[in-house]
Amino acid sequence: MKAVHPALLDFLSDLKSNNNREWFKDHKPLFEELRKDAKLLFEAVQSQLNTHDSIEAMKFFRIYKDVRFSKDKLPYKTNFGCSFSRATAALRGGYYLHIEPDESFLAVGFWRPEKEDLMRVRQEIDIDASDLKNAITTPSFKSVWGSFQGESLKSAPRGFDKNHPEIELLKLKNYIFIKPFSNQEISSKNIVNEISDAFKAARPFMDVMSDILTTDLNGESIL
Repeated sequence: MKAVHPALLDFLSDLKSNNNREWFKDHKPLFEELRKDAKLLFEAVQSQLNTHDSIEAMKFFRIYKDVRFSKDKLPYKTNFGCSFSRATAALRGGYYLHIEPDESFLAVGFWRPEKEDLMRVRQEIDIDASDLKNAITTPSFKSVWGSFQGESLKSAPRGFDKNHPEIELLKLKNYIFIKPFSNQEISSKNIVNEISDAFKAARPFMDVMSDILTTDLNGESIL
């Protein structure tokens, strides 16, 4: 089974200490080798994902940063990141793999959802959050993914009761879960299977959210 290249974390760590075009140019051949190897790793993850879900696209993010409108003018990212998009309009949400020294992680769910999607999820929670809560509180899910991560509103969303029993769910801006990996864990020879197993454990949550986002308030399909 494919594993993370043993030189990748060291390269990214060195890049963090030498984030300039001169250093990167001198180490470009190694970067190209590591990028090709990482692509094979990400393809292995996609192949495993397709044994329990349907993935239509994989996106390996560029290491080059767009610094035109950023205060941070360092030219390179110090991670390798890849997203996996689910196939068809019926399967919503996505998977993400992030490799970075001391900061590697997996993420699943809905990051910065569109305004209409966010409203639809909040409406469902307002009416009946039981299916969503059941999906994210089962031991098989909770032991892998823990609790929702990301920013929340300081008060209730406009139009929702501030005393609603599920106010903390309603205040979420994103519906994502994050699973961190240590350097040792991400470098495991069995990492592809471990990633696949973690993503598979998230499937009940992804399916509930997909059902919400593809139906109206009466539960009728909008596809």
